[in-house]
Amino acid sequence: MITDIPSVSEDGTPSHGDGGEARTPEPVTGTPSSRFLQAELELTAHLRGLRFSDPVRYIYNPLEYAWETHRCYVDKYCRAGQTILFLGMNPGPFGMAQTGVPFGEVRSVINWLKITGEVGHPDDEHPKRRITGLACTRSEVSGARFWGVFKELCGEPDVFFKHCFVHNLCPLVFMSASGKNLTLPELPAAEREALLRLCDSALCQVVKALNVSMVIGVGKVAEQRARRALSEAGVSVRVEGIMHPSPRNPLANRGWEDVAKTKLAELGVLSLLNMNEPSAS
Repeated sequence: MITDIPSVSEDGTPSHGDGGEARTPEPVTGTPSSRFLQAELELTAHLRGLRFSDPVRYIYNPLEYAWETHRCYVDKYCRAGQTILFLGMNPGPFGMAQTGVPFGEVRSVINWLKITGEVGHPDDEHPKRRITGLACTRSEVSGARFWGVFKELCGEPDVFFKHCFVHNLCPLVFMSASGKNLTLPELPAAEREALLRLCDSALCQVVKALNVSMVIGVGKVAEQRARRALSEAGVSVRVEGIMHPSPRNPLANRGWEDVAKTKLAELGVLSLLNMNEPSAS
């Protein structure tokens, strides 16, 4: 079976399924958030030309149905002067798929990041993988660990986002007919590479738009993909990595927070996350 990417409208506006009218970002020349959102809209438009075969049966794009909460995140926290981009691979089914925020565990998104907005539904939704948005009662372990360590270090989001931003290389969620979440390595090889070539190009555009000096891949796959994409494009930026907080990773289940803090200290990032440092206005 061939599965299509959910479409966007002819003018590039994200389609929200039955979630209501899409809200397109108004271009604001020169602002990091407007450049970032434009790069994401362009990527979504390119992705609609892709097709995927088994085992892929369902494809969710939260940049479409969760655009309102996603834009709230970007408008609120994508700022001039940020030098570090944390990079995940693609949304989790109970994280960004629900909230529109990278590593978007619901409680972290609502209670710490203070994100608001309506979340719609994908056009083709698995009956066992419904999108309930900010009302989702499932907690994503990876997201809870990721945002939890920065809440502990920074106290307030403004301290973290003064220097850092968080983004996913690929915005799509893939599921099998049973509703099983499919990671990118589980996709058919040729289809995966076609997808990642588009995502690589968008990443280069994002790095240039934000003018960051370091990309930190969350997990080896994100780190390696970022290093390859940016190097091949001739984008001069430091690429490093931290362990992924996924519960599928046995090492992450034995104290991911301490491992992450140690690595951030090695990279010279930990000192930027001091909650006593004056926050961004």
